[in-house]
Amino acid sequence: MSAPGAAAPFEYTIRRSDRARRVRVRVDPRDGAVEVVLPKRAAARDAERAVVELRTWIARRRAEVERSRARVAARAPGTVPYLGVDLVLTPQAGRTRVHRRGDVLLVPGDDAARVAIERWYRKQARIEIAPRLDAAAGAIGREYTRLTIRDQRTRWGSCSSRGAMSFNWRLLLAPEAVLEYVVRHEAAHLAVMDHSPRFWAAMERLMPGYEVPRRWLRDHGATLVL
Repeated sequence: MSAPGAAAPFEYTIRRSDRARRVRVRVDPRDGAVEVVLPKRAAARDAERAVVELRTWIARRRAEVERSRARVAARAPGTVPYLGVDLVLTPQAGRTRVHRRGDVLLVPGDDAARVAIERWYRKQARIEIAPRLDAAAGAIGREYTRLTIRDQRTRWGSCSSRGAMSFNWRLLLAPEAVLEYVVRHEAAHLAVMDHSPRFWAAMERLMPGYEVPRRWLRDHGATLVL
């Protein structure tokens, strides 16, 4: 549902959620789109009211997204980031799969390249994340039940109450410390499911100095695109 609203300064979409207990406003880190999440029984006018009240915050977040998009546009042509390293794309005719050779990424030489590159990143994400998650879960004496690699638009990772872990493959486009932060963050939820002071104390024990990669992800998450 799309609604500009009579008084709202931004266009926004509305999404109803059975699990939402309050009105939430989100700014997509990829394109700056504004989404309002409403509890099932909330009135549609509550969405416009929230957008109006948060207009300063929304404008600031959208400006951050634009700056991030500009940084993506300025990236060296013919390269993709991988945990802090720029890999040089080398198209090869007849190739169907991506292969890394040092700092060179051999890719298909046709329109299938983008799909093949994303498939490679997804595979690498599991390879990179699994041992890190094992170590983090072991450090707090907990176990997880499942590891899934996804492509969420607004979430970098999640931990269910049953210990199912999910991570966004785009984390491999960030510096390595950012990937470490998200993995340890979700592992900490195996012990503390909320974001209470007890959770952040557990995070500090699990990853001293976590504030730095956390801030990087908040400020530059929109740049994590191919």
